[in-house]
Amino acid sequence: MTDDERARRSVQTLLTVLDLSSSEARTTEDIFTGVSHPMVTGRVYGGQVLAQCLIAAERTLPEERVAHSMHGYFLRPGDADQGITFSVDRIHDGRSFSTRRVQAFQNGVPIFSMIASFQDEAPGVEHAQPLPEGIPAPEDVVPDDVILEAVDPETARLFADRPADIRHVDGPLFFEVSGEQVAHQAVWMRLRAPLPDDPRLHRAALAYLSDTSIQESILRRHGVAWGTPGLKVASLDHAMWWHRFGRADEWMLYVQESPNARGGRGLANGRIYSRDSELLASVAQEVMVRVPQD
Repeated sequence: MTDDERARRSVQTLLTVLDLSSSEARTTEDIFTGVSHPMVTGRVYGGQVLAQCLIAAERTLPEERVAHSMHGYFLRPGDADQGITFSVDRIHDGRSFSTRRVQAFQNGVPIFSMIASFQDEAPGVEHAQPLPEGIPAPEDVVPDDVILEAVDPETARLFADRPADIRHVDGPLFFEVSGEQVAHQAVWMRLRAPLPDDPRLHRAALAYLSDTSIQESILRRHGVAWGTPGLKVASLDHAMWWHRFGRADEWMLYVQESPNARGGRGLANGRIYSRDSELLASVAQEVMVRVPQD
C-alpha cells in the first residue's frame, strides 16, 4: 500500500467514525450510535468522542446554526472495541442561539458529557490575537512519523494509520524532551487526505484534532516524555470555541501553553490558526498528570 492510499484510508476511517446512525426522535431526547477508531491502548481517543458528540448535536439543528462553543467532561475511559450511544437533549432554541446537551454512553453509563451552544452567524465587532512570529513553515518541520520511524520502527507502524499529519516545531515528546524545558510549544497539523466540503465535518474534525498534543505543554515544562515509565496522563475536561471557519485538511498551527500545574493536574490552553494567520479556534483542557517521583 502506498503512502497516499494509506492516507486516504485513514481519513475514510475517520469519516466512518463520524457518520453516526440515528434512531427515531424521542419526546425528550434524540439517540444516535457510532463506532470507534481501533486504538493501541484499547481506549477511545478523547478527540473522537468530542467530534461525535458535536455531530450528534448538529443533527438536531438547521445547517445555518453553527457551533461556537462546547464544554465537556471525560467521565470514564471508553472501550474502543465497543459501540457508543449518544443522547442529545434539546435544551433551548432561541431566535439566534441554541443549546444542546450530549452524553456518550457505553454499557449504560456515561463516558463523556458535553454542553454546546450554536448560533446563527451575524456581523459584529471583530479582533483576534495574531499568530506568533518566527514559526517555520510546515514543509520545513520534520513529520513526527519520520522521527518515530527512525527511533522506533515498531511503534511507528502502530501510528501509521492515524488520520492526522502532526509536526512538532520543537520536536515530539515520544521518548525524550529536547531543548529548553518551557511551558509552551507549537504544532502543525492537518488531516492526511481531503474531506468533503461540508462545514460541519470540518468543525467536527477540528474538534477531533484539538485533543491532539495539547497536554504536552505541561509535560514539556517538566522535561517529561510520553515514554516515561509509570507516567499517567488523562484528560479531565475540554472546552473549545470556534471563531472562524477553517478546513481541517489544510495546514493549521496549534499554539499551546500551560499557565499552571498543581495537585496532580495541569491546565493547557491552545489557539488554532490557519496557515494564512486567521485565528480559527481556542481550546482549554485540564488533565491529570502523575509523574513517578523516582
